[in-house]
Amino acid sequence: MGAFKPLLQFGERTLIDHVVTSLRAAGVRRIRVVTGFNAEALAPELVRLGVARVHNPGYAKGMFSSVKAGVASLPPDADGFLLAPVDMPLIRPSTIARVVSAAASRDSAVVYPTFRGERGHPPLVRRSLFAEILASDGEGGLRALLARHPDEAGEVAVFDRGCLTDMDHPGDYRALAAAFAGHREPDAEECESMLDAAATPIATRRHCRAVAALAMALARRLQAAGEAIDPDLARAAALVHDIAKGRRRHAEAGATLLRAFGFPEVAGPVARHMSFAFDSGRLDETAIVYLADKLVKGEARVSLKQRFAAALERFGDDPASLAGVRRRLVSAEAIAKALEARIGPLGDAGESAAAEEGSQARAIAV
Repeated sequence: MGAFKPLLQFGERTLIDHVVTSLRAAGVRRIRVVTGFNAEALAPELVRLGVARVHNPGYAKGMFSSVKAGVASLPPDADGFLLAPVDMPLIRPSTIARVVSAAASRDSAVVYPTFRGERGHPPLVRRSLFAEILASDGEGGLRALLARHPDEAGEVAVFDRGCLTDMDHPGDYRALAAAFAGHREPDAEECESMLDAAATPIATRRHCRAVAALAMALARRLQAAGEAIDPDLARAAALVHDIAKGRRRHAEAGATLLRAFGFPEVAGPVARHMSFAFDSGRLDETAIVYLADKLVKGEARVSLKQRFAAALERFGDDPASLAGVRRRLVSAEAIAKALEARIGPLGDAGESAAAEEGSQARAIAV
């Protein structure tokens, strides 16, 4: 790296601060940092963070020596430990919480988080392996030791590319620092992993991608007009807005899934994409996703009149259902009117939306 990793700035905090903060946000309270090289420089930051220090004087022997030092320091009541490398600052607290929860309900000696089938960090290692770790000569590292227990390993799917992403070179550091700016929302591949977990049909996913492309285009235009809106949140919510399509009250069911997956901010627009009473107030991400969904039928861009025509005809003899359809149409029309007052006609959003969708599809394919 050419610099001391733990103290590298990452946003407004250091790398070690990010890792400790994520662990605490996931409910982990007893945190120990194993130090080695440059321990004196790191000490003040660890004091500030209020975490225990375990020094490994033999750090030059390799990472496994630090694992052993950490394990040797654990108290008798420790049932297991999470191993969180300092150079993986983008691991989400929800990932850590899912690993801990999965381990609590299983007898596995080790539980790994997996992103789209690939194992990542932090694994949770149980006490049953402590003695073997302490007695090992470290050949092959912890990975090799854990690989000797394939039948005792468990996995839990997470929706977090960060569990696989570390930094070993300055270029890695710059790339992760750039990604951190939009890290609050799931990216396209993380959204796809959630759709995988929910077994969302392919046709529904294609609709979601078309809605997301339009939502992103509209949100960017609104942002360019000076409005406070997060285009990445609008796109993420649109990408998964029909994640529970086919289930009863699918908007609420989808929001419940997203909260369980660790994305409560995305759940909000998803919960309201079927029923949203726009009061001519601020055009936020929920309003944009709601409108974009009504301007896309299947994968095709349509007008509000075209989108609602079939429903108005279908429920012509059902006053209660017809009233609901009309309420949704009125809300969509109100959002469209408010949006056009800020950014002009919506018609030319189609071209930019199509380009956005194509770019997004290529990113997912890669």
